[in-house]
Amino acid sequence: MTTPQRGPATEDTWMFPPLHGWTFDQVKHLELPFDWELVDGVIVARGQASVLHNEVRDGLRDALKAAIVAPYRVLTEQCVRVDDRNTPKPDVIVYDRRKLNLPGCDCIPVHKVTLAVEVVSPGSRQVDRVHKPALFAANKVPYYWRVEMDREQRVAVHEYWLNADTLSYFPAPGHPVHHNKLVTELPFPVENDLDALVDI
Repeated sequence: MTTPQRGPATEDTWMFPPLHGWTFDQVKHLELPFDWELVDGVIVARGQASVLHNEVRDGLRDALKAAIVAPYRVLTEQCVRVDDRNTPKPDVIVYDRRKLNLPGCDCIPVHKVTLAVEVVSPGSRQVDRVHKPALFAANKVPYYWRVEMDREQRVAVHEYWLNADTLSYFPAPGHPVHHNKLVTELPFPVENDLDALVDI
């Protein structure tokens, strides 16, 4: 169902987007009782994250913050403005803060994002494995990490680099999947004890 409404969404109308979908400016003011993303103009609820998910997310955030070099910064659960109708919220992003007016910034513009990290949950497998990497690659985000638990219930970080010609990701040469310890040079040198994230 859609609504002909062209003004801002309200707490009573957000679930009935206009024919071409809501824009972020029409919905950014909403105070909804759940966390959400805007996907193709539709407000999509984000699932409740588990303690394990949040421990892994925060551990990777802390490792990135400890290794950060100028001009980069790290944020969690921050919306990324791909276009007016798509504002996904990766679990972690590394972004370039230069020339950003932070007081007036609701979302980080996608062209400022250097790395997007998604920690896969049972309800987000398809989105994190297919939809989001395709979206970020098409918008030239250089690096994407997909984080999952492997068969032995260890943290596995799947590291992808952007092919600028095809605008698609390919597994990082030499270390496509990190087990036990994350060691990478891009987007800057980072090391992290992955087993310690879940106390294995």
